Amino acid sequence: MTPGARVAASIEIIDDILGGQAAEQALTRWARNSRFAGSKDRAAVRDLVFATLRTWRSDAVLGGGEDGRARMIGRLRAEGSDIEALFDGAGHAPAPMTDEEKQAGATPTETGDRWNLPEWLLPQWQAALGDDAEAVALLAQDRAPITLRVNTRECSVADVQSALESEQVLSEANSLSPTALSVLFNPRRVRQSQAYTDGWIEMQDAASQAVVDAIPDGTRALDYCAGGGGKALALAARGFTVWAHDIAPGRMADIPDRAERAGVQIRVVAPDQLPAKEKFDIVLCDAPCSGSGAWRRSPEGKWALTQARLDQLNSIQDEILDTAMSHLAPDGTMVYVTCSVLDCENEHRINAFLTRHPDWRCSYQNRWAISAEGDGFFTAHLTQG
Repeated sequence: MTPGARVAASIEIIDDILGGQAAEQALTRWARNSRFAGSKDRAAVRDLVFATLRTWRSDAVLGGGEDGRARMIGRLRAEGSDIEALFDGAGHAPAPMTDEEKQAGATPTETGDRWNLPEWLLPQWQAALGDDAEAVALLAQDRAPITLRVNTRECSVADVQSALESEQVLSEANSLSPTALSVLFNPRRVRQSQAYTDGWIEMQDAASQAVVDAIPDGTRALDYCAGGGGKALALAARGFTVWAHDIAPGRMADIPDRAERAGVQIRVVAPDQLPAKEKFDIVLCDAPCSGSGAWRRSPEGKWALTQARLDQLNSIQDEILDTAMSHLAPDGTMVYVTCSVLDCENEHRINAFLTRHPDWRCSYQNRWAISAEGDGFFTAHLTQG
């Protein structure tokens, strides 16, 4: 595909998203209908679409319109691209720009447009981040770092770096966790590398790893909202006997294969398979949340979020804590985690829990800001007595 054809494909996909399709669904549908597109073409189109989703509001202002074509013009203007060379109508490229399109568009000046956040969310974003609100909002418009977790049960960090370098994947130490490596070059080769095949590495955000690093030592751990199992695997690598549980068991489908590859054992249990008598030193509640700390990776989420949905998530978070606590052994620690930067999902939920359960206390609390090294995360450790 020519660069112009990639732009045209991105416009088509953005219009599908505007029509109600989920981003991944729209991308998959386009790829299936475009067998001529090679892996580099698919990656380039995906990058353009996701860049536009991260900068949805500012691109519309820069492009002078709300549809896919206008937003793509805005994205290319923001990147300083030669738009007329891409919109030349040749082959499968977009039709040339009209005089009106050339004159349309302006520099974003409104806060919501510059920060690329929903208008209703701005007060909560500012309240949570204070003086850093603008800097974090702008950083959240960039691509997220690609980070690996080294399985130190199998190898050393140096072993992994050397093995990856032999396959033209360059990495460096990430300061957020001693097991984290940031990929500097050739990230798309990681999953095809021997280190990945041999279970030496997993894809995991560095702040997510830091959350697990902060968990106290113990013997038995329950990952109560396990999802794909990233934190369960990290706990197993630390030597815990791990049970993985999720209210939607289908989310855990890949855990057995991932555990086998990593050389660890994780017991996967559906809600009706978790006996009430089972008690754990650690109960990890990686609660469903807005994902605001990871919107670089899933930018569609910030435009789908509503106040009603955020209120619903807060209720779910409270319910998870109140339910999961029954599985904690005496002197154990319940660990609450979100990948959110919003107070209402973090400190406010811990304060509400302690109000409901005055015989509990918070023994540890920390935030990791959205940064060049990792996503935004929050954690708190809760103990009884």
